[in-house]
Amino acid sequence: MSSRGLALAPPAKNVVVYRNGDPFFPGRKVVVNQRRFLTFEAFLNEVTKSIHAPLAVRNLYTPRHGHRVAELGDLQDGCHYVAAGFEKFKKLNYLNHGRKELRGTRNSEDLQVSTSGWLFSPIFHSCRNTGSSHALGCFYCSVFRNGDLLSPPFPLPLSKSTPLQWDALLATLTEKANLRSGAVNKLCRLDGTQVSGGEELVNGDYYVAVGNEEYKKLPYFELLVPQDSACRTLWYID
Repeated sequence: MSSRGLALAPPAKNVVVYRNGDPFFPGRKVVVNQRRFLTFEAFLNEVTKSIHAPLAVRNLYTPRHGHRVAELGDLQDGCHYVAAGFEKFKKLNYLNHGRKELRGTRNSEDLQVSTSGWLFSPIFHSCRNTGSSHALGCFYCSVFRNGDLLSPPFPLPLSKSTPLQWDALLATLTEKANLRSGAVNKLCRLDGTQVSGGEELVNGDYYVAVGNEEYKKLPYFELLVPQDSACRTLWYID
């Protein structure tokens, strides 16, 4: 067979993508297949869905220095990138999932509120920019997305010293969860019982964000939380 008839497709590349400004997001592996993605825009659309971005991804950056990636051919196999919309690149320690940013640092750039809603809502302002969450009476819960067994739980920081507005909490959950069904209308425990107020939330517990649909009882904890007992606690708390 003539070699002219063999149009070899470029090999697929495996990359890991993080969310801009989110130190907790562990990264999502995405396969770059140029037979599937004919344009860079098509790839960015896939990244938007893969990382559950609340806004469309329009830019990719290198995680350490924030160099912008301009086209598919610039992506390197096995490398890591940060996905952003039109906002500026936020310099965080993405490769370590933000642990250094939350332990013993008060760098205001690293712990800024994300305009896309990936980090903390203003109602949790007193829990930000501190090296010790306990000093301000802050605590954290982890939240799964209803019916989603592919995405890890996201952290929900809360302040004991600030009155919790339930409607504001649901609005924050809506931004962070980005459910396919739309807005988060209720928060459930893993057994499906509904949480009716912030005073019922327990530090270190896991919950499920639910929209208008019914709660889907699935093995969220068993499948999405590491089996290592040391990792089954909220590792981002000092």
